[in-house]
Amino acid sequence: MKVLFYGTPEFAVPTLEALLAGHEVVAVVTQPDRPAGRGQRVTASAVKRQAAAAGVPILQPLRLRDAEWPERLGRLGADVAVVVAFGQILPKAVLDAPSRGSINVHASLLPRYRGAAPIAWAIIRGATETGITTFQMDPGMDTGDVLLRQATPIGSEETAGDVAGRLSHLGAEVLLRTLASLDTLTPAPQDGRLATLAPRIKKEDGWLRLGEPARDLVNRVRGCNSWPGAAVMTPAGRLLVWRAAVVPHAADGAPGRLVPAGPGALAVTTGSGLLLPIEVQPDNRRAMHWEDFLRGARLGPGARLTDVSA
Repeated sequence: MKVLFYGTPEFAVPTLEALLAGHEVVAVVTQPDRPAGRGQRVTASAVKRQAAAAGVPILQPLRLRDAEWPERLGRLGADVAVVVAFGQILPKAVLDAPSRGSINVHASLLPRYRGAAPIAWAIIRGATETGITTFQMDPGMDTGDVLLRQATPIGSEETAGDVAGRLSHLGAEVLLRTLASLDTLTPAPQDGRLATLAPRIKKEDGWLRLGEPARDLVNRVRGCNSWPGAAVMTPAGRLLVWRAAVVPHAADGAPGRLVPAGPGALAVTTGSGLLLPIEVQPDNRRAMHWEDFLRGARLGPGARLTDVSA
């Protein structure tokens, strides 16, 4: 099958690799090179690097809504387009350019978690299951008819980065099964009444509100790892919490106070239970163990942590 592939981040690479191994990829469409990292060096996307290594033609449009693109993409002669975390909304004329339309590989069990950050929001909201959905794309936001779904549990300690790594490979498998069964699959409309939204994650979404229960805070820590990190203020400055655990404990005073939580351990009071940071990162420092941070910052029982403010 001739496939036109759209994708940008590392998450999309396993699906591209799977297509390259069993189908004819006529071209790859990815986002323009952009500054990245501390040095803000202009960097190619993970998908572009993979496509270049495979010798596949690469297109990097600023705006697929420009009038030239539907005809230009149609001339590629693709049977179907496959879209994985591309990063632009595709207009109907672009979706319809391949003879059999466009299929999206989405990292949730639609109609739940429609949007740009389904993995992060599933974890932040305490979900214990997620999965991959392939669907026939329409101009809406992840609203098209479902082709295949496959569920997978979310481990109690898994981060968004952990789950994304697993789902990237599961997505490739489900997409190959979708293409192999395309002639016999019956697309199923989504029930919009069950839809939930998963908008793009912002830095502010990682700010910890210490008045919330410790379980909700740990879920936010997990959901914001590997970006943007879960942030809190300490007497020594801003701190990102990358990993944390819940210590069951009766509410004891105002949230944010450091209290003993077992031999040699200090945890943070919250709205319910104690939050025990495990791996943290002060501003402009490397990640470190919580105990090492406390020693370096000279923080002990009774010290106060506070919410980040804008």
